[in-house]
Amino acid sequence: MTAKRIWNFNAGPAALPLPVLEEIQANLIDFQGSGMSITEISHRSKWFDDVINDAVARVRRLLRVGDDYQVLFLQGGASLQFCMVPMNFLPAGASADYVNTGTWSTKAIKEAQIQGKPIQVVASSEDRNFAYIPKDIAFNADAAYCHITSNNTIKGTQWAAFPDTGGVPLVADMSSDIFCRPLEMTPFGMIYAGAQKNMGPAGVCLAVVRNDLMERAPADLPTMLRYATFAAKNSMFNTPPCFAIYAVQLVLKWVEETVGGLEAMARRNQAKAEMLYSFVDASEFYTGTADTDSRSIMNVTFRLPSEAAEQDFVAQALENDLGGLKGHRSVGGCRASIYNATPIDAIETLVDFMKNFEAKMG
Repeated sequence: MTAKRIWNFNAGPAALPLPVLEEIQANLIDFQGSGMSITEISHRSKWFDDVINDAVARVRRLLRVGDDYQVLFLQGGASLQFCMVPMNFLPAGASADYVNTGTWSTKAIKEAQIQGKPIQVVASSEDRNFAYIPKDIAFNADAAYCHITSNNTIKGTQWAAFPDTGGVPLVADMSSDIFCRPLEMTPFGMIYAGAQKNMGPAGVCLAVVRNDLMERAPADLPTMLRYATFAAKNSMFNTPPCFAIYAVQLVLKWVEETVGGLEAMARRNQAKAEMLYSFVDASEFYTGTADTDSRSIMNVTFRLPSEAAEQDFVAQALENDLGGLKGHRSVGGCRASIYNATPIDAIETLVDFMKNFEAKMG
């Protein structure tokens, strides 16, 4: 019996590549002849060693990560990193810069402030409801690091090019756009990403951390809140989220071997975004919410003429097997999350539905 599948535009947990789901399904009961499921095998076994080592190797190849960085798989999601980053990287007497581009940046700022850490919000787009990415930012040359959120799922904005911090290490929450395009790692002291938007299922957070930043951690930091703890044990200081890491490994394999790497992925993602934005721009019925030069290629946010029309749109879309188009509860409107796993066919189907809905509504 063929399983029913809809086009999934959820913002997270989000769509996964169908070949990945099929491989998981085929191997779930008996993983590689072990007679056990991936959810049952020991994290100390050779089977799982192969999984996590392959996942690390694929991260290093895709992002061109050198030996001066550690690739870690952590629990607690990206939200835990909001507090761990200042705990580990902001020594006494130093300050850090933060750029506020929306909800997740705001939460990161709050977590640093809760600890009483000295930070400066050097730029913000709050003045226009986070509809744009700030430019011409005056960073502090003596900052310990600068924190940004690379893509903003709720507001539909994204850094098209990363800011020049003058050598201050960038720390970036890349939860919703990691692996969507090539990345030059040199400016970054750390990148981190919860898996559930563009990389795998919920339950694991990828962190790529530069060695010199890890050495800043104070001696009295609790063991489980120290990046070096996990770096020393290949992310297995305690039992890791084995299934989630396995799924991430398969997604990275798909990116490398099926899509053809990040350059090919970037072309694919750009084509999807251009198709959807071009339709919205040509319409008098739909209105994009993000400034054109700040638009995300991962999360396309738009409004209809009324909230009632938006509710009808979301309901009728689901009836037509187009799911997850409701905007975030904090802002309303509509949102199509078109992450790596979303194929061009899904965008074509969505645009056709939007055309028909507009015609019907007059």
